[in-house]
Amino acid sequence: MALLKQSCYVAGRFSTGHLSLSPRSTPHVYTSCLTTAVKSSADREDRKKELQSQDGPALQDFISGELSEKSKWAEYRGNLKRQKGERLRLPPWLKTEIPIGKNYNRLKNTLRDLSLHTVCEEARCPNIGECWGGGEYATATATIMLMGDTCTRGCRFCSVKTARQPRPLDPDEPNNTAKAIAAWGLDYVVLTSVDRDDIADGGAEHFAKTVSSLKERNPNIVVECLTPDFRGDLAAVEKISLSGLDVYAHNVETVRELQRYVRDPRANFDQSLSVLKHAKKAKPSLLTKTSIMLGLGESDQQIINTMTELRAAGVDCLTLGQYMQPTKRHLKVEEYVPPEKFAYWEKVGNDMGFAYTASGPLVRSSYKAGEFFLKNLLKKRAEISAAEPEAS
Repeated sequence: MALLKQSCYVAGRFSTGHLSLSPRSTPHVYTSCLTTAVKSSADREDRKKELQSQDGPALQDFISGELSEKSKWAEYRGNLKRQKGERLRLPPWLKTEIPIGKNYNRLKNTLRDLSLHTVCEEARCPNIGECWGGGEYATATATIMLMGDTCTRGCRFCSVKTARQPRPLDPDEPNNTAKAIAAWGLDYVVLTSVDRDDIADGGAEHFAKTVSSLKERNPNIVVECLTPDFRGDLAAVEKISLSGLDVYAHNVETVRELQRYVRDPRANFDQSLSVLKHAKKAKPSLLTKTSIMLGLGESDQQIINTMTELRAAGVDCLTLGQYMQPTKRHLKVEEYVPPEKFAYWEKVGNDMGFAYTASGPLVRSSYKAGEFFLKNLLKKRAEISAAEPEAS
């Protein structure tokens, strides 16, 4: 068990949600300026024993909203909304232990041997436990970040390295990725990437080759691609949509009104919406998915409006999680959203008709992706395929 001392929500397209080696994070436990520093190993051990003795919350508590019913959290009186010049302290529901699954080291070593990247290694996100532990399908799911560890964009919420000209793509990466995943015997894999605006198609062909290589080796594996926006290039979106994948994910990150403030200027809400719409248009049986970070200063009405637009665009799955400031150079947390409010947004999403809404303080973009898809969405995909008109 690793004691989480810092949370970094740098989800973005790699991000939210994960049961993944979640976007932008490392297979280490990171210490953040948002939490109380542990000054000695003795203090750390004492704190760890204290947490364990308190019968602390499970991850499902965060998602269900049951956390708010526990008196030790309900009595919290710290500030949840930031005042000018203030830095918010981490509330108790975000201080928890992250379980590391038994296969974590084995899979991590395989990745390194094949020069592959995981979201955890690049994203500095606290989602380690979702990657390899907990849940019926947790040891059968992974998230791999393609196309290197350096992004051509500079979103204000994300701590991934940036450069105008990252290293050229590794032509062996699609095959190496398929080789590694075949060796693991996974049921579900999430493929994500940095933005590569330096490449003509943004790396879409690289994505497509990886998916097709995976499907050739294991036709039964479920593949989700969490992609960039490819600068609005719908031909690139279509290339991936038709590559054999099962779930097309692209994160809008925040509400429409905060796009320019949060994301790189080359990204915007309408462009992201067009990606999600076209993925579904190119292949109606695809499930589409996106993620929103809360706590950046958005209003309730803005969240409702954003969810309404996403549903109108045919998006099937939505995740909502707490934004966490990765470094002092990045956007400050404007508000820590309490667990009961996340539970409210989950209900709103379900009432709107999303096939799947995951909403909680620790939820990331691929949260419980494998478990949910394998349990619930295969049937939906079959129904959509049956409803498609036969090719003439």
